[in-house]
Amino acid sequence: MGVMQIAHGVAFLVSDANFDFVLGEHFDYPQLTELIIRNIVTYCAVKAIDPFSLRVTLMSYEGSSGVGASTMRGRNYPAIRQFTVFLENRVGKLLEVIRRFEGSRVKIVAFSISDAGECAFARFLFSHPEQGREILERAGLAIVESDLIGLELPETPQPLLEICTALLQAEVNIIQAYPLMVPPRGRAAVALMVDNIEMGQETLAAKGFRMLTENDLMEE
Repeated sequence: MGVMQIAHGVAFLVSDANFDFVLGEHFDYPQLTELIIRNIVTYCAVKAIDPFSLRVTLMSYEGSSGVGASTMRGRNYPAIRQFTVFLENRVGKLLEVIRRFEGSRVKIVAFSISDAGECAFARFLFSHPEQGREILERAGLAIVESDLIGLELPETPQPLLEICTALLQAEVNIIQAYPLMVPPRGRAAVALMVDNIEMGQETLAAKGFRMLTENDLMEE
């Protein structure tokens, strides 16, 4: 088993084709998701391992402030899970992933993609996260799981202005943002990745914003 340090507070343990990440006390998860995967690619290039058939597992040691994939929480917890999938930047690769959900009860409720040269990062929110993760894992895809804030937009003239103002006052930065394609109860909603999710949740709740839970995403 090998160990590689890739950033302050982050290392991964390598055993065969599995990567287990140990999250340190000062681990800033949202800003390191792509960095983690990029370093996997570098490691695999050196070791002649195919990076597109890896399984990625996150774990926190005692005292860590990071949120790992094994975090225990109920479906009423005011956060929703995002799954980042690492893909080869080739024609048809995204379609291959999306087709795997055909015939399942899992709906893709939100989606975004970013180009990174030879690879791409596809981000998904699912109506049924556990089943969605199982489908991705059975496909042998490298995935990273993280918590986002799902936020129902208030029915005001400038809802995004109100949200950004509230987070700015709390010094919470938005890392990623994209809309939900299947908004709960027909109300417009947005998914936000922030650099301090606990502070973001507390701030938005105090301002009266309604945050989504995974139960909300399961509603037909």
